[in-house]
Amino acid sequence: MADVLTHMFANLSQADSKKDFVTPAPADCGVLVVGEQSLARSLLLLTAVTAASQAGMKVVFFAPQQIQSLPASLQTCVPSLSPDSLKKITFCYPSTAEELWRQIAGLHESSSTFHPSLIIVDRLEDYPCDGHSGCHPGEQSRAAHLAALLCDTAAFLTGLLERQTTGTAPCRVIASYKLKEDGADSDPVLDAFDRYFQLRCTLDQDRSYKATDAGRQEAWRVYFSGTGVVREPRTEDSEVRPGLEWQLLMFPDGSMAFKVD
Repeated sequence: MADVLTHMFANLSQADSKKDFVTPAPADCGVLVVGEQSLARSLLLLTAVTAASQAGMKVVFFAPQQIQSLPASLQTCVPSLSPDSLKKITFCYPSTAEELWRQIAGLHESSSTFHPSLIIVDRLEDYPCDGHSGCHPGEQSRAAHLAALLCDTAAFLTGLLERQTTGTAPCRVIASYKLKEDGADSDPVLDAFDRYFQLRCTLDQDRSYKATDAGRQEAWRVYFSGTGVVREPRTEDSEVRPGLEWQLLMFPDGSMAFKVD
């Protein structure tokens, strides 16, 4: 399962199932994970641990509040997890947009020796509004500023990594975003982020009887969309779908399993 997660988010390479004809391409900025907050955070943490432990990637993880402990399910999902792997992950806790901007910009400093190849931002929706509820003037521009800085930093770090080593994957950005709960049809802040994040990963719970009956697990649809989705040529025996879909199963013990629909 950890290999699948790294494949989906950290590497952003083509799916290896022959059934897939719509795949996420390597994006200039990265992936915006939109959906239920606790699940999105679990996926971000699992991605960070997977990237560090299996791909040997340096990861910086930004979150507005301190993460007290890693979910116990990580040990089940990543059995090879070791303290040395966790040392490759740097956790930062900026509480405001200004603090986040400053810390991201710090990755550009020539004196910095920490050059991550994966940047993760949890609860991205908290930063443009700085904790205020509802939409306020200036939130869109703040969101655009933040997204542009993330993309620029990823491009800068990619250049450094390519000069330092050969065969290094580009620096990626993955962020989570919680949809507004007021039922509004539009979200100007999300629209601003979507202009920079070429790939959106939407999490929708599948409440059908078929999905929940076996083993009493929860089932979620993981749907990729956006300009970063590449449609491969259609063949006589295939159908091109509008996006790449996976199914995520959550079991009572906290373990996860992915499969291609």
